[in-house]
Amino acid sequence: MHIAIAGNIGAGKTSLTELLAKQYGWEAHFEDVIDNPYLDDFYNHMERWSFNLQIYFLKSRFDQLLSFKDQKNTIVQDRTIYEDAYIFAPNLNAMGLMNQRDFKNYKSLFELLESLIKGPDLLIYLRSSIPNLVNKIHKRGRDYENSISIEYLSRLNERYEAWISTYDKDKMIIIDVDNLDFVERPEDLKVVIATIDKALAYMK
Repeated sequence: MHIAIAGNIGAGKTSLTELLAKQYGWEAHFEDVIDNPYLDDFYNHMERWSFNLQIYFLKSRFDQLLSFKDQKNTIVQDRTIYEDAYIFAPNLNAMGLMNQRDFKNYKSLFELLESLIKGPDLLIYLRSSIPNLVNKIHKRGRDYENSISIEYLSRLNERYEAWISTYDKDKMIIIDVDNLDFVERPEDLKVVIATIDKALAYMK
């Protein structure tokens, strides 16, 4: 089974991926952030590096999905290939940070790759308000995220909600994380796990 966790920057995807892998014995797969050669440059000069960054993420996530095909374990994945294509790349294009030629090229490549893969068996969407995202981003203190603006996060959130409202790949659950701290409070993690247990039972 393939479980994927989606959500805006700072929503808690990586933390929840780690916690669920530990809870269920699932195999965790993470976003390639540490080894990504474009992130620092992108946040310092978005217009120059947006296309490079999005192509890197697209290739990286496609490689991940190909590797899942031969896995017998349940996979839990931090962020999906769809978020790049339906949220981040279109947002960069709309903000004038990725030109139309590059965006068209990106979209055609995504459509080709999408024809070769299937969606996750279960999508877990972490819904968050902007103040909560800002708080979490500042708390984790990643240098390359210091320049992320509230406007940028707000635009992403709008696109996430639009994408989720039309998501049709397979089963999805939405978890509002504004009042949850599943990292620091075990009782909050239990709430999340109970929600996931219910979804998994329904899928059997």
